[in-house]
Amino acid sequence: MTQTIAVALTGASGMPYGLRLIDRLLAGGHRVWLLYSQVAQIVARQEMGLDLPSRPAEVQAVLRERFHDADGRLRVFGREEWFAPPASGSNPPDAMVVCPCTMGTLAAISAGLAGSLVERAADVAIKEGRKLILVPRETPFSAIHLENMLRLARLGVVILPPNPGFYHHPRGIDDLVDFVVARILDQLGVQHDLGPRWGEEPRDDG
Repeated sequence: MTQTIAVALTGASGMPYGLRLIDRLLAGGHRVWLLYSQVAQIVARQEMGLDLPSRPAEVQAVLRERFHDADGRLRVFGREEWFAPPASGSNPPDAMVVCPCTMGTLAAISAGLAGSLVERAADVAIKEGRKLILVPRETPFSAIHLENMLRLARLGVVILPPNPGFYHHPRGIDDLVDFVVARILDQLGVQHDLGPRWGEEPRDDG
């Protein structure tokens, strides 16, 4: 079944996780509503050499080309685009993923703030009972971080730190990224083939 997934990129380290998630969702035939923060643009350039323009329409064009999205299933919305579908409970996505998620964004969501479209969309997801997945990229966590996570977890929000395993014998960074993205896709109920599961035969490294 085709889903509409809102993916928010914020300014934490871990941009490869978010972009790989978008890639796999689009490849699976799903619709993606992309939201992003200003700092996410800086992180995308620093970590991946990817220049995201300031205007959402230009970002949309760049990413549609990057992900070979000829069908136009990827839509990009601005940080204060309050008439965007995910800003209203009358037209929420099926699920939302904030990946990577800064501690500031997590704190704002925990407090019910809505100072940006990312925060508002997360607030809508919670109040409408839609799945919300946060991928917090920080270490170590302070007591404040953990208390905010606990508060959200008690509301049903999935807290999914990007902690890759090694039982699948990763050959490089791409395999470590795919391990985390696979766990996100599992939470979304999206089928994938991003690596063996526990109990399956590990691949031959020879």
